[in-house]
Amino acid sequence: MVARYRTSQCILDLMKRYLPFIIIVLALVAAIGIFTVMFRKGTGGTDSNLGLNNSNLPAQVVDKGSAPAQATPNQSTSGSTTITKPNVKISSPVILEEYGDYQCPPCGELYPELKQIEHEYGDQLRVVFHQFPLTKIHKNAMIAAHAAEAARNQNKFWEMHDRLYRNQKEWAGQEDPRPTFISYARQLNLKIDQFTSDMDSNQVDQRISADIQRGTVAGVTGTPTVFIDSQMLRYEATNLDGLRRGINAMLVRRATS
Repeated sequence: MVARYRTSQCILDLMKRYLPFIIIVLALVAAIGIFTVMFRKGTGGTDSNLGLNNSNLPAQVVDKGSAPAQATPNQSTSGSTTITKPNVKISSPVILEEYGDYQCPPCGELYPELKQIEHEYGDQLRVVFHQFPLTKIHKNAMIAAHAAEAARNQNKFWEMHDRLYRNQKEWAGQEDPRPTFISYARQLNLKIDQFTSDMDSNQVDQRISADIQRGTVAGVTGTPTVFIDSQMLRYEATNLDGLRRGINAMLVRRATS
């Protein structure tokens, strides 16, 4: 009995002595398990190479080894990689939607890249611009959106759009950019009376508000935000190569569906 008592006492003493270490080990194991689950959830819906939310993409688009029609990178003599578009036939163009702010510097930097993308893909791509002025940080963004939409009423939206981005630094800091926008309207041979009236119209205001509401519902929180066939492009992939990869993925999807 004495021996059994001593043995039990020793076991209890050992448990008391090492209990804190056992608790620490169990806590670490639990933390690692939680981190693994959260990491899988956080990365399961995106593809780091395409930059798109790929939860709805077919396997042949996500898996780069299974689609012979998918874009292949070409190595140039300078060592840089260029993503070329796949040679596929589609019945309707891929839709690229941008939510932008005319005073936003990153939007201004993206503008020439989008023009290049339009040139590269031609009839395979249709670009749509949605107004998303960030009025809290860009004091002239809203009036610039009004200028573009007023020009739309005379079928010169894209011409005004281009001038606003190309000359962003000219008007962004002005106290009142309206005279500058009116000068752009004159360069485009717009009817100035109609243009100035439309800039202040409820119709234009409602059109911009509808764009903002649509973007907010779609998850837009900043600019530029790009969607390719309704799939949001990650901000860090919003560049020439990222745009090409996203468009190519959707071209392959169209061709194989």
